[in-house]
Amino acid sequence: MHQIWDGLKHWIPIITDDYVWGWGPQFLLGIPVMVILLLGTGITLSLYTGFVQVRKFWTASKLVLAGAMGREKSEGEGDITPYQALMTALSATVGNGNIAGVASAIATGGPGAAFWMWITAIFGMATKYAEAVLGIKYRRVAEDGSMAGGPMYYCQHGIGGRLGRALGIFFASAGAIACLIGTGNMFQTNSMAVAAAQQFSVPQWVTGLVVSILVGMVILGGIRRIARVAEKLVPAMIALYFIGAMAIILIKIVDVPAALILIFESAFNPQAAMGGAVGIGVQQAIRFGVARGILSNESGLGSAPIAHGAARTKDPVRQGQVAMMGTFIDTIVVCSLTAIVITVTGAYKLGPLFRSQADALNSIDMTMHAFDSVIPYGGVVVTVGSLLFGISTLLGWCYYGEKCTEYLFGLRIQNAYRLVFILLMFLGSLPSQAGIQTVIKIGDLGNALMAFPNLLALLLLAREVRRITRGNEAPGG
Repeated sequence: MHQIWDGLKHWIPIITDDYVWGWGPQFLLGIPVMVILLLGTGITLSLYTGFVQVRKFWTASKLVLAGAMGREKSEGEGDITPYQALMTALSATVGNGNIAGVASAIATGGPGAAFWMWITAIFGMATKYAEAVLGIKYRRVAEDGSMAGGPMYYCQHGIGGRLGRALGIFFASAGAIACLIGTGNMFQTNSMAVAAAQQFSVPQWVTGLVVSILVGMVILGGIRRIARVAEKLVPAMIALYFIGAMAIILIKIVDVPAALILIFESAFNPQAAMGGAVGIGVQQAIRFGVARGILSNESGLGSAPIAHGAARTKDPVRQGQVAMMGTFIDTIVVCSLTAIVITVTGAYKLGPLFRSQADALNSIDMTMHAFDSVIPYGGVVVTVGSLLFGISTLLGWCYYGEKCTEYLFGLRIQNAYRLVFILLMFLGSLPSQAGIQTVIKIGDLGNALMAFPNLLALLLLAREVRRITRGNEAPGG
């Protein structure tokens, strides 16, 4: 077993860094394959939908507000309301990637990584729209009467044939593994445990045990219980983090313009903008910005349409508009708060670009330092945010993995999957810096393996998305 783990620790970072998110297979201007696929798909779908993320932004905003106030239309087959579907998807996306992931991107890619996160999000909104449209269009009723949607279904029934079935199996297999061993599970409990240990001196295993019990009680109740918890938890935790971050931004408001200029300048000329920081270039800013942006908002990953496929609606376009707001909320709002706070406080200078690896801050510890340096008990805000964000992500990703395994093996494996997820959740909280770095690399690789079949399906079905969109917007549509 130790030999297998040692092999993973050696080869996974090489595959992930050099050939998936790194510069091994260089194409246009040396940009990695996954970056080209993610941004290229977002740009393509933006063109096919007539930039739906811009044209229908206000309409989508009103749909989300109506859902938050309990006034949304909820008609047709499904297990949860359209708003609950958004909150379930957001529960998975608004996680420690927004706190620790953004800090990690800036630590290794400089403040300019935040700019590339924003670019990813703008085009990612069109991607998320298309995912939800297809998720509703091609969903199926499962053996237990619940709705089952996601890339595996629009691959199989949208593309069809052997290719569609093969892509569906590929996605579901990658999704099941990524949900168990990756950033949607073990990374979350590790970030929570580290934050609680640093702030409150709580042993990491204690945090892991408590979180595992709490999350386990929810996920054993299935999608309806997850959705009920998510629609209450997600808005509350975002509001808490928003208030804390905005307090820092207002206190440092004089320095905010300079921080924003630094983000933009270092996106295109990092060494000049950051005083010649060692070893950083534009490619590095793009790589970490896009990779961590996808880790955070999941546009193109194929996870969100699994949740949106359970929505009680008969209108794919309306659900697509609701879904694309998830990317906006996650990255343009929440990730931006973290990025601006880290930049405006100068906390990014404590990262490995400016300090030795032994002394550098490069994850949630950087965000905690940024908050603590300006407001009393700022680290407490980050710690509580990490706990809430992490719990919500665990709920969403357990459901995603469960649906992937159900697609592959049927309902008989459901309870076994949940128990394994809970066990690995606890193991992820235990102290092991080398181990958690390997988990992060596995998560990055798993994300890429999920994204590949999903992005290919989105491109092959782009005309179908355009047809559905135009049909809905036509007079009488």
